[in-house]
Amino acid sequence: MRTDNVRNIRSVKKHNDSRPKRKKKNQTVDFTLLFVIVLLILFGLVMVFSSSYYYTLTRAKFNNDMYYFVKRQAVWVVLGLIAMTFFVNFPYKFLRRFTLPLYVFTNICLVLVLIIGQDMNGSKRWLGVGPIGFQPSEVAKIAVIMYLSHYIVTHKGILNTTKGFLRCCMILALPVVLVAIENLSTAIVIAGIGGAILFVASPKIWYFVLAIAAGAGGGALAIMLPQFAYRFDRVKYWLNPFLDPSDKGYQIIQSLYAVASGGLFGLGLGQSRQKTYVPEPYNDIIFAIICEELGMVGAAIVIILFVVLIWRGIRIAMNSDDLYGCLVAVGIVALIGIQVIINIAVSTNSMPNTGMALPFISYGGSGLLFTLSSMGVLLNISKYQRTRR
Repeated sequence: MRTDNVRNIRSVKKHNDSRPKRKKKNQTVDFTLLFVIVLLILFGLVMVFSSSYYYTLTRAKFNNDMYYFVKRQAVWVVLGLIAMTFFVNFPYKFLRRFTLPLYVFTNICLVLVLIIGQDMNGSKRWLGVGPIGFQPSEVAKIAVIMYLSHYIVTHKGILNTTKGFLRCCMILALPVVLVAIENLSTAIVIAGIGGAILFVASPKIWYFVLAIAAGAGGGALAIMLPQFAYRFDRVKYWLNPFLDPSDKGYQIIQSLYAVASGGLFGLGLGQSRQKTYVPEPYNDIIFAIICEELGMVGAAIVIILFVVLIWRGIRIAMNSDDLYGCLVAVGIVALIGIQVIINIAVSTNSMPNTGMALPFISYGGSGLLFTLSSMGVLLNISKYQRTRR
């Protein structure tokens, strides 16, 4: 009897060993991605200082503090790293519980910013009390990634029908329209993020022909309407910035001078001449300063770092343990990729001038905080990858 039991156990064990080996979860983060993130952060601190020190020394309000911007950026880096560390260790699947409240809260804030938002550079983008404030549009990027992914996964097969696809588009359209009223470039980023998630999740490609056509029509309307005449001016001076070289086309011209002056190896770190002319060189136009100081070689290295980051993000999405992690990873990769493309395109006058920070590198507090938070989520997803034994 005992001999028969042993034979049965061995038979079952042999049967189990003959089955295909399961994939196991990797409990370590993607160190290549982490390394690239750290490099970009450190490089960003160097470039913020290099591009801003002359600006602060020539303006009385900064009290000759050449470290004014880099000190503040360093504070946000520390806060961002704390947030990234938290999300690296907080299982991303639990975030699904907070996606709907975050989405609702974000849209409420987007409405409030249109009513009581702080006006900066001619548009309302900030919401806050006193010195404490944030841009709801930055939160909207994360909210769309999290909630749209959650909605698609929860309602399985919803993208198999036109009605279901339109419902997902409505989830995306609400924050896009609210953001577009004051900030078209960020609205384009949010639309691109949602489009990337839907493209990966949807089994029917032809939906996107209609969606892209509708988006293009809405974008054209947002430019052509009389109340948005300044947007049409940006297109006109993009085509020929020398129509108004001292005002509307000024930043474009100075940016092109900076890119062209760098040559192959650049003028040297801190040696930019155009930063004395470019408005806020430490911000949206910082890639032009990189080109001038570090040349085509330095600019190419920066682009390669972003390419590696996007490549690792795509691999994480492809090998994700579940569909939700895959879609969230796709959204985060799209978030970084679209912003990088727009920033570089504006600096090289490949598209109309618009305010878009270069992730990790441009000066900015809330943007850096939310970017590093999203990187924490992406790194957390990388801990749950399907790998062969």
